[in-house]
Amino acid sequence: MRKIREVLRLKHHQGLSNRAVAAACCIGAATVHEYLGRAAAAGISWPLPESLGDAEIEALLFPVAPRSQHTRALPDFDHIARELRRKGVTLFLLWEEYHRVHPQGYGYSRFCELYREYAGRLEPRLRQTHRAGEKLFVDYAGHTIAVLDRVTGETRQAQVFVATLGASDYTYAEATWTQSLQDWIGSHVRAFEFFGGVPEIVVPDNLKAGVTSPCYYEPDLNPSYREMADYYNVAVIPTRVAKPRDKAKVENHVLQVERRVLAPLRDRAFLSLEECNRAIAERGRELNERPFQQLAGSRRQLFEATDLPALRPLPLEPYCFAFLKTARVSVDYHLAIDHCFYSVPYTLVREEVQMRLTEHTVEVFHRRQRCKQPNRHVTLAVHMPTAHKEYLEWTPQRLVQWARKTGHATAGVVETIMGSRTHPQQGFRSCLGIMRLGKVHGDDRLEAACARALQIGSPSYKSVQSILQSKLDQQALAPRLPLACPDHSNIRGAGYYQTGSHENANLNKEKHHHSC
Repeated sequence: MRKIREVLRLKHHQGLSNRAVAAACCIGAATVHEYLGRAAAAGISWPLPESLGDAEIEALLFPVAPRSQHTRALPDFDHIARELRRKGVTLFLLWEEYHRVHPQGYGYSRFCELYREYAGRLEPRLRQTHRAGEKLFVDYAGHTIAVLDRVTGETRQAQVFVATLGASDYTYAEATWTQSLQDWIGSHVRAFEFFGGVPEIVVPDNLKAGVTSPCYYEPDLNPSYREMADYYNVAVIPTRVAKPRDKAKVENHVLQVERRVLAPLRDRAFLSLEECNRAIAERGRELNERPFQQLAGSRRQLFEATDLPALRPLPLEPYCFAFLKTARVSVDYHLAIDHCFYSVPYTLVREEVQMRLTEHTVEVFHRRQRCKQPNRHVTLAVHMPTAHKEYLEWTPQRLVQWARKTGHATAGVVETIMGSRTHPQQGFRSCLGIMRLGKVHGDDRLEAACARALQIGSPSYKSVQSILQSKLDQQALAPRLPLACPDHSNIRGAGYYQTGSHENANLNKEKHHHSC
């Protein structure tokens, strides 16, 4: 509130000079002169009427200017938000399109300010707090780096793998020729060695090398990728499809790697992938040792204080990449692998077997059991949206209690799923997906489908979904019949061991002598 009343009192009642009034009110002398001039123009003198408040005085001295009849066309912010999700689209491009339609519209700076105000009113973002040693976020950078391939003599664009720990932001980057399965898993192994330990959870994107079948509730991991996770005893929880906020950590650090690692190397010519990775490691070291802008220390110091002590120890030997595939044994009881033939027991002819191929070994498995597993912020719960609070409060016990409201079979399926996972969070999506099926098909049908899934030994989200879609839940469950016992003299029932068992024994002896 402007100090108009005090200025008028000191000037007219106390008789002070403009400079003395300005010093007493802690304002400029020019401001005092302006207030007095506006008061004189408005016909206001001292003493002021008692009915005149501060707001009324300010309105008399500073009347609101009438709005111009010309109004500029507002941009379609919903359209802008959708277009910005498309590859290569920027705010400047959208402003040019807007300006071509509305030449008298807003300039680029005001256009950006209006959009930021609109974006700030959208769904609030959940500030995630990461525990030390809990999560490692992995992804590939959008930019590539040119490297000379000595085999072909051509310049190839190498891919850049980025891994970031959630608690400390400590970042690892390296270049590989491709994003293939072997390079993908090899980058994980080298990242674990770089960090000197293994986190609890790895959060990848839904790229084909890691996830063969993306699904919101039960994504299918590549068998080789799953085996690598088993070897390091780490849980893999892919992000939701088209939800980059699930791995915002690595998204931000991919940008940092592109700006502070790849951009400074843009004019260098690399004669080998090894030379390129040495340069990336050097720039990455500078990135990790660069002081934070708003926090004390650097990524390296925070890593050594938080993440490093919490990481799990590495195995004695690094994981050796293995390619897993399924094949059927030929009639000559041999399997063809890379134009070589390997024999298996002839009893497996026409049987389906699983092969595990490494650089030095070939292993064949028959009916192998599939393993079912598939910088610091303080957040007050009262400040969080309801959806975020409910998400952070989920526990295995709460999921089971929720499922029990539907029925015992549903609770049994949820308990089985949670008990079969290495890390509890791996079962959350599957269980939430099963409960969501109840909203679509009804609780009664869901309970019947879960009962059938338990009976056939397949308690999973996809199995329950298939039963509901096929309407098998509406068919009566086949009773489990006892084993049929044939009528034969050599088969003794429970009565044989009751009273008269000796007589039965003598009778059997007589029958035996008679037959002889």
